[in-house]
Amino acid sequence: MRKDITPAPEATALPAKKRRRAPEAHREAILEAARAAFAERGYTRATIREIAGRAGVTHGLVMRHFGSKEQLFLAAVPGTRDLRELMPGSADTLPDRIAHAFVERMERADGNDPFIALIRSAASDEQAATDLYAAMWRSSTDAYRTVLTGPDAEERIDLLASHLIGVTFSRYVLRSGPVAHMPPERLVRHLTRTLRCILDPQDPEGTPGHD
Repeated sequence: MRKDITPAPEATALPAKKRRRAPEAHREAILEAARAAFAERGYTRATIREIAGRAGVTHGLVMRHFGSKEQLFLAAVPGTRDLRELMPGSADTLPDRIAHAFVERMERADGNDPFIALIRSAASDEQAATDLYAAMWRSSTDAYRTVLTGPDAEERIDLLASHLIGVTFSRYVLRSGPVAHMPPERLVRHLTRTLRCILDPQDPEGTPGHD
């Protein structure tokens, strides 16, 4: 007697899981990897491919988010990214805000801030780093101009940047001398005082005045 064999019903295919896209998570992972790579290897030696590998994403995704290594660096360096957040408020308290933010950021970085790597690279006359610093200067100038006015505003902005670069070099690159060894709170007080002198507008005779 022939036994009918009923074919087993085909297994119902499970719907494919939808891949969750998290653009902001990818972006933050890329920025974190970029900060580490730039701090460790400098701007010139760090590559997009290396940064993508550290972040666990593709080279193409990094480029889609940032467009170029220069734009990635500018986005990764906290100073240029966060500067506009310091601008709202009274011009009278701006030196204090800048001093506190600068010292807090650099102390927390413990020598691994990309800005330190940029200063090292520029000091060794790497053209790419010099060009990148110029781009950072332009970005910073645009931010400061929202609160600083007067015919000498650009001079004061440049003096401010030069002062902070000098402090960065002494304290976080050379790590030698009184500036390198003073407590952070004392450095904030000194910076607040010197930045106030720099940012105070000058009259045509070169004495402090008000716009």
